[in-house]
Amino acid sequence: MGLETEKADVHLFMDDDAYSRHSGVDYADPEKFADSGQDRDPNGLNSHLKVDFEDVIAEPESTHSLDKVWICSHALFEVSKYVIYKFLTVFLAIPLAFAAGILFATLSCLHIWIIMPFVKTCLMVLPSVQTIWKSVTDVVIVPLCTSVGRIFSSVSFQLSHD
Repeated sequence: MGLETEKADVHLFMDDDAYSRHSGVDYADPEKFADSGQDRDPNGLNSHLKVDFEDVIAEPESTHSLDKVWICSHALFEVSKYVIYKFLTVFLAIPLAFAAGILFATLSCLHIWIIMPFVKTCLMVLPSVQTIWKSVTDVVIVPLCTSVGRIFSSVSFQLSHD
């Protein structure tokens, strides 16, 4: 009683158009993705966060600390900024990305399935409401405003200096 195996040839056919829409990033190899040197903020969303030591700490010409203190402070600033950022991203990036994904998925779902149908329904109903509102204003508000205008047009004031 033997187990027979068959060799199957698997071919994947892909449209040339579908292949050209591929982003070019190979997510299967994370090392290649991490070392690509690609700009992670191409739209400049966080350009205001590019903070260097000189942007935060500056000594005027009249007051300088010792050179060794300045160099150590600069090094400690850069190292702590780097290490703390890496530490925080290790623990916060994945949960916050998950929460942001849930938030944007929820907002997208609400927008697509609740808000836009409601807006389209209102836009379909508005021409009828506009017709009724115009009739109400023509029948009630226009004669009322015309009458009040005629009443006040006959009022005149005379100032006298006594």
